[in-house]
Amino acid sequence: MSTTARTPMSVSPLWLQASIVTFLVGFAILGYLAIRVYEDHPPIPGKVVMEDGQTLFTAEDVRDGQELFLTYGLMQYGSIYGHGAYLGPDFTADYLHRQAEEMHKQYGATAEALVRVERELQANRYDAAADVLTWSKGQSQAFDTLRRHYEETVLDRAASGGGGLGAHAVKSADDSRRIVAFIAWTAWTAAARRPGLPHSYTNNWPPEPLVGNRLTSEAVVWSTLSLVALLGGTGLLLTLFGRYSTVLGWHSPAPGLIRFRPAGEVALTPAQQITGWYFFIVCALFLLQTLLGGATAHYHAETGGFFGIDLAQWLPYNLTRTWHLQLALFFVVASYLAAGIFLAPLITGGEPRGQRPLTIALLAALVVVVVGSLAGEAASYKGWLQGASRPFLGAQGWEYLDLGRLWQILLVVGLVLWVIILFRGLQGKLRTESRGNLPHLFFYSALSIPAFYAVGLLSHSRSDFAVADFWRFWVVHLWVEDFLELFTTIMVAYMFVLLGVVQPRTATRVVYLDVLLYSIGGVVGTMHHLYFSGTPAIHMALGAFFSAAEVIPLTFLTVEAWAFMQMGAHTRVEGGPAAFPHRWAVLFLAAVGFWNFLGAGVFGFLINLPVVSYYQIGTHLTANHGHAAMMGVYGMLAIALIVFCLRYLLRPQDWSDRLIGFSFWTLNLGLAWMVFVNLFPLGVLQLADVVTNGYWHARSLEFFEKHAYIEWLRLPGDVIFIAGVVPLLYLSGLAVIRPTSVRTATGPTANTSESPLYTIEPALDTP
Repeated sequence: MSTTARTPMSVSPLWLQASIVTFLVGFAILGYLAIRVYEDHPPIPGKVVMEDGQTLFTAEDVRDGQELFLTYGLMQYGSIYGHGAYLGPDFTADYLHRQAEEMHKQYGATAEALVRVERELQANRYDAAADVLTWSKGQSQAFDTLRRHYEETVLDRAASGGGGLGAHAVKSADDSRRIVAFIAWTAWTAAARRPGLPHSYTNNWPPEPLVGNRLTSEAVVWSTLSLVALLGGTGLLLTLFGRYSTVLGWHSPAPGLIRFRPAGEVALTPAQQITGWYFFIVCALFLLQTLLGGATAHYHAETGGFFGIDLAQWLPYNLTRTWHLQLALFFVVASYLAAGIFLAPLITGGEPRGQRPLTIALLAALVVVVVGSLAGEAASYKGWLQGASRPFLGAQGWEYLDLGRLWQILLVVGLVLWVIILFRGLQGKLRTESRGNLPHLFFYSALSIPAFYAVGLLSHSRSDFAVADFWRFWVVHLWVEDFLELFTTIMVAYMFVLLGVVQPRTATRVVYLDVLLYSIGGVVGTMHHLYFSGTPAIHMALGAFFSAAEVIPLTFLTVEAWAFMQMGAHTRVEGGPAAFPHRWAVLFLAAVGFWNFLGAGVFGFLINLPVVSYYQIGTHLTANHGHAAMMGVYGMLAIALIVFCLRYLLRPQDWSDRLIGFSFWTLNLGLAWMVFVNLFPLGVLQLADVVTNGYWHARSLEFFEKHAYIEWLRLPGDVIFIAGVVPLLYLSGLAVIRPTSVRTATGPTANTSESPLYTIEPALDTP
């Protein structure tokens, strides 16, 4: 039986071995933390009773209330434990503050009453053996008062008015009662002390003087150690770069004189031609996403409507924000899928028969998932679905995992189909290349995308909140921030290998360096999202320490930004630098580096420190980091891939540097306007308000109405940003209407060393 000889690794095997060890250690720690969260999450008592034994609500009410809270889209209106949207209140903090005030009034509004309120709320009267939680008279009466308050002001408000939810958001009084039972339970976990410990189940979050919730010693200690980790790790990285500057990073361009083939002469396969439809749909989703983002932001400026129109009747805030966030994920992921399909034939030199129908099937599946999930979310929030169909066909309601269970499963199936398409396209290279070389790294990273999105299936709408949040952030952080980042790093490296700008050895080394740097902090750093949502303090300790290390690879990208930008200048191109066909794609990638360092690095580290996160989680500083990192990094990466592929999908006469340049500048200027004129300054004001007036107040409608002028200042930036999407939609539409007609023959995957994008002549002065 004959076997095909594999080419040796282009770099030392130690790179692969170190990467595997880093992954194993990181996920071993996550495994331990998973055990701890299952053991130590806040209990849901079988029933909560008054001192006379009368039942207030049961565990079933709490679980039903959580599911209703999620499936009515209330996590995309306000938040729980600081996680969710920003217009509505943080229901945990708001209930806790109002509860303390109600109890204070009941007990006589004296200094002695304040002491009694703090003592009663901190007391953990849960009897684990009987599975019963007993509430004091003040807690019980406050529950009845606040149930009516939330029904009248949020859940079943008679008139549409301000607030963004519209009238009668929750029409059933029984549903409202169970939702408030869930909110009341979260407030209990935020005040009641863990058995044997001096802090609450939420590590004393939110900051609330009436309850005695103050910053814990663990938060201070691990914030300090995080700074040590950051400074020490950055110093070590810069030392290594100084010592091994000729080995690490984007160096050593391919030798010889490169002649890039004109775009019209680059042969495209049938599957590559279909990706034009992907990019057109991606750009259409991107435009819709930006329009919904503008409407969502406008609710902060004009909480009662949209330029005088009662928009909440048709598109309430929770629905516009859900669609805005879901479409961001859809357009980014779809662009990555299309780019992967487009690059595979360039890597192997051809494609096997049958790729075109599979690519069409995947496109159809994505359309079904997008349309079905958006419609299901609307049906769930509007109350058109009931019972088990709400989380299955409608919305599960977790932020980032809002789509119904059916659509989530179908999306996983679609991602698996995409992996099959890539495997069929790459198998010629996979058979002949070392398992540590770029083709295999490309395929491994593709495998991680469905695998880590599928982890989200472990979150259920009725799961214990801390447990569900643990798995949800595997998707939000590990899938979005780590493995999509890894996949795009490999795609970018491969793009420059395919263009002859760098040698495979250099690109492979850069990929492994990124893998190591991101894995050291990014895997365990996932826990920085879970400081205050019911996880034990060990999650805060490890999350804070390792998330500080996440800034280190961003520092690496910043150090290498100039070398990255100058690769073309160091490459000998026939016709000079002007003949390089991907100037705008490279500029979008340079923008990724800028926003990666600023949005993910600076703004991310700012809110990841426990001492800062304790006061700002769920404020506009979180939104500031989210916009700068999500759009600035993943959005700009998606656009860079679109621009790269459109260069070959468009007829040469339809290509326009001017339109692409317009998109580049308007998108970056619009994003900068959002960040520096609106989100960051408003977040700083909220932070100050938390310290001065309390977290509940900084998240109140009163605060936003007071600072509405800052929200109005965002409007020009939104308009500029939306304008930047239009040329991309136009050009991707041309790629569908008037595609380039050059195609390759289908057949077995070719395995040629000649690049389809350029030819290279050895330099005459090369010894």
